[in-house]
Amino acid sequence: MVDWSGGNQGAAKPQADAIWACIARCGVVEDAVYLRNRQLAEAWLMDVIRAERAAGRRVLLGFDFPFGYPAGFGAALTGSDDPFALWDWFEARVEDEPRANNRFDLAGEINQRFGGKGPFWGNALKRDIAGLPRTKVGYNSPFAARREAEARATGAFTLWQMSGVGSVGGQAMMGLPVLARLRRHFAPDVSVWPFEPLDAPIALVEVWPSLTVGPAAEGWIKDQWQVHDLARQFAALAPARLAQMLDVPANPEGWIFGLGHEAELRGDATPLRNDCFALPPGVNWTPVDDALADLQARLTPVVAIETLPVAQALDRVLAADVRAARSNPPLPNTAVDGYGFAGGRSAGPHRLPLVAAQAAAGLRLDMAVPAGSAVRILTGAALPEGVDTVILQEDVEVLDGAVQFNGPIKAGANTRKAGEDVMTGDVVAARGRRLTAADLAILSAVGVPDVKTYAPLRVGVLSTGDELVEAGQAAAAGQIFDANRPMLMGLIRKLGHVPVDLGQVADDRTALRGRLDMAAGQADVILTSGGASAGDEDHVSALLNEAGAMALWRIAIKPGRPLALGMWNGTPVFGLPGNPVAAMVCTLVFGAPALAQMAGADWAEPQGFDLPAAFEKRKKPGRREYLRARVRDGRVEVFASEGSGRISGLAWADGLVELPDGALHVRPGDPVRYIPWGGFGL
Repeated sequence: MVDWSGGNQGAAKPQADAIWACIARCGVVEDAVYLRNRQLAEAWLMDVIRAERAAGRRVLLGFDFPFGYPAGFGAALTGSDDPFALWDWFEARVEDEPRANNRFDLAGEINQRFGGKGPFWGNALKRDIAGLPRTKVGYNSPFAARREAEARATGAFTLWQMSGVGSVGGQAMMGLPVLARLRRHFAPDVSVWPFEPLDAPIALVEVWPSLTVGPAAEGWIKDQWQVHDLARQFAALAPARLAQMLDVPANPEGWIFGLGHEAELRGDATPLRNDCFALPPGVNWTPVDDALADLQARLTPVVAIETLPVAQALDRVLAADVRAARSNPPLPNTAVDGYGFAGGRSAGPHRLPLVAAQAAAGLRLDMAVPAGSAVRILTGAALPEGVDTVILQEDVEVLDGAVQFNGPIKAGANTRKAGEDVMTGDVVAARGRRLTAADLAILSAVGVPDVKTYAPLRVGVLSTGDELVEAGQAAAAGQIFDANRPMLMGLIRKLGHVPVDLGQVADDRTALRGRLDMAAGQADVILTSGGASAGDEDHVSALLNEAGAMALWRIAIKPGRPLALGMWNGTPVFGLPGNPVAAMVCTLVFGAPALAQMAGADWAEPQGFDLPAAFEKRKKPGRREYLRARVRDGRVEVFASEGSGRISGLAWADGLVELPDGALHVRPGDPVRYIPWGGFGL
């Protein structure tokens, strides 16, 4: 990614409003490079392209100036609509030295061809230039003020402006000749977007950092930050998604990459549609598998993307694949303490003179070990030149400056090859993975300093009902203590999300509306329990219906059945049953994978296995059933009562037995599917 400049040579010390470039290679963003003038920048670009092509890599170069002009200008100036004819026209006429160029004079000459009052304006020199006004006073352009791309990109400047803040005209005039030379030098291996199909190994693409890059991070120069963050945005895109964004109609004016995809490139949260959960007419009872498939198809991440140092990324969900910045191990090394030499040795006694050096972990020994000699080498040390085999120190005798041992020993023994664990550029952690401590180890080992992750999913938990009081408060005869909210908040935390306590609200529609309004500003997702069916006091369902974003999913499941799904002020709402057993089962079966996907993680299939039953059970067809269960002596027991009011069964159990939709008669010893709590991600 290149931030261009139309001005004269910058200072030796890195500064703003100069040329900055940044490379993302194999998914790793490197340090931005300061280039003080266009001559140095062009030579640097030539070298980069040659090196990348020599390494067999494709190259995409993004430049932050327009590749074309408003319709009609090229044809009026060159006699051709071909945008490359305009590139060549500028290249033939632009005079460019580090401390001076003729961009203002050339703009004046062009204006005089069209009456002397436009299209260019903005003379920044102390001397007057015929045909180039200093301001737009009396300005009259025969061409449109902006390309279609600028008209759609809020805040984009006009190409006709040659001086002042946003002087894109000068950047383009001084940049197009460079592009013309790059295109000619590397022909036929260059394609220019969107003028040509991107079927060549080198692609030139127009970008505008301000479209998607936010304010500079502390300590960064703005241009330096922009190329760095833009390179990160490109590198984070899956190849297929990058191809989709580049798939735009050919346009002789050129186009700005990312138009229409700003939120995705920035990493903003993508809101779900208000009708996200709408069911087609006539849907009645939905099988569990169909409901899960529907949720998986409808849900997308609802949290923003941010970059974190690897050491701070534990339990975060990756928003992009992470590739190794270098191989692990980076060099061939020894797995043991011993003595290194070249080649294997046959059976029988051997004696090798020792060189006067020792190879230890850290810097590689800066000397070659002569053939027929050996070197003392310690565990983890890079193999010096001339060493490919190591013998354990316990298997040798050191005598008179030499090692003695009995063979045989194979060539390569007790050594590790460079990259035998991970090679540079390998994907070491895939998008959607929740990072573990082990992931942090491998990411650090391959030189990854930071990763692009999703922000933690904030899950609001709200209990509804007049009958509820907090544990420890005085409860009337008809009231119950709220068991759902502590349970659900614990589940949310164990699933890796951030629980947000939304408290309790009585069966009062106005109060509930106010609480939901508050919740939508505090949480990314809202879980409610109670009031999710279709009765007179089911206010959650009623309010979601009023908002026009409610679907009552009647799912063929026991315990459970009604699951109210909807949107409130753009925030998804999961209305769970009020019964604690049903609320927990629905959270594990439907909530766990749905929340994972909204958090940016992969859809989480519960991990279970078949074990012999220690119970008998007759089941009717029509519903998927989940029984509270635990494993003892390799067999699965189920809780004595299936009553969904028996909360003690949840604490008794270690998991659930899942019984299929059809009729079933389970006898002791029959295999049943058992899903431990850990299989749901707890």
